[in-house]
Amino acid sequence: MFDKLHEACGVFGIYGHPEASKLTYLGLYSLQHRGQESAGIASSDGGRVRTIRKMGHVADIFDEPTLAELPGHVAIGHTRYSTAGESKLGNAQPILIDCVHGQIGVCHNGNIVNANEIRERLVRAGSIFQSNSDTEVVLHLYARSQAGSFEDAIVESVTQLTGAFSLALITRDHLIAVRDPHGFRPLALGRLGDAWVVCSETCALDLIGATYERDVEPGEMIVVGAEGLRSIRPFPPSRLSHCIFEHVYFARPDSEVFGQSVNEVRTQLGRRLARETAVPADVVVPVPDSGVCAATGYAEETGVPMRFGLIRNHYVGRTFIEPAQAIRHFGVKVKLNPVKSILKGQRVVLIDDSIVRGTTSRKIVKMVRAAGAREVHVRISCPPTISPCFYGVDTPRRSELIAATHSLEEIRRYLAADSLGYLSLEGLVESVRGGDRSYCTSCYTGKYPVAFPQDQSAYLQLTLKLNEQPAPLPEEETEPVA
Repeated sequence: MFDKLHEACGVFGIYGHPEASKLTYLGLYSLQHRGQESAGIASSDGGRVRTIRKMGHVADIFDEPTLAELPGHVAIGHTRYSTAGESKLGNAQPILIDCVHGQIGVCHNGNIVNANEIRERLVRAGSIFQSNSDTEVVLHLYARSQAGSFEDAIVESVTQLTGAFSLALITRDHLIAVRDPHGFRPLALGRLGDAWVVCSETCALDLIGATYERDVEPGEMIVVGAEGLRSIRPFPPSRLSHCIFEHVYFARPDSEVFGQSVNEVRTQLGRRLARETAVPADVVVPVPDSGVCAATGYAEETGVPMRFGLIRNHYVGRTFIEPAQAIRHFGVKVKLNPVKSILKGQRVVLIDDSIVRGTTSRKIVKMVRAAGAREVHVRISCPPTISPCFYGVDTPRRSELIAATHSLEEIRRYLAADSLGYLSLEGLVESVRGGDRSYCTSCYTGKYPVAFPQDQSAYLQLTLKLNEQPAPLPEEETEPVA
């Protein structure tokens, strides 16, 4: 419903705890923001691996009786938003198989860009796929491996992959975590007493009372079993390409990602945004919840007070019944409502983390104006999004990204804002670890750190030329703006 880039998936794994599946359930609760289409848990008591996965939210899938069907001291779990493969039960994770190397289940956050090439090769060799998820190719590679141990079979499998992957895998008596050599997506390592935990974000460690130890390093494979924890480095060194959008939007503010506090980074983005684009104003208003940290930084830097002039309804489900008689901007009004006493007669700086298509931003600006705002100045705490992501983020085609095909002034007029300002790319990079260049910024630059396969049929967005005709804006939204 909101015009945002959709989250990557969330993975969780734990070894060495008698209530592994219950702790995985709690961990997935903390990672629910990373995917709301489906969820699943696989556990093992040393005898066999069991799994339960369904469509829906974590709380709707698991209860006490369900978790009782998942005994054991090792477990992995997944919350999914589909970036490769349809949103259906067959693509839900963990995916579990039994083969010559024994049972193995996998959870994946990312996008394997050469998955189609591998899949075609495997199908020609006789493999039969049960889903259209890129994750399944990992299991087929594993099952076909002639390696002498499960560890070597995993190494042989993952070293054939290209792209973004943070994996949690389970066997009958081991937990395995693998992170791609570029480090696109985060993966943290923690301890809970004698138990080891891996998860997409540290907020999952906080909920279960675990201690953050370090990140699973890019290109590292961790194997945890009765013999303890071992680290393997199966990949050659590669250029680091951490996803900078994790700091802009995806991760929870209370997490640490890539070794940094998300809250502190986003607040710094707001401070830098103020230094670059400040405008005379009476009040700073965040678009909740993603704009709050940046709005705090912007207000601190400018001295303009921040107030919550938009209130979000956190209890809206995935669908709702619309009235037969149309209500203008109904979808946004279900989620957001303006506080007229804060907005009336004021010069408002409206802070959000990003603009994708622009449709929702326009509705929010109109809502703020209708509440009596004298001026509305839109400020965005990242650069214009001009290119799709192919490393685990669901983004529209390039022609649907408003900043890819329209000028700043055209976007301002479309939003019906008095002014529009984005954070510069330099400001973004310098705000994240002081200009460390180990981040992927392809959604802002169109420069991709990992090459795509020869057959780019899955990446048709890239064939659109920079000088293509701008995509038309929705007809009902194109009335002239003064």
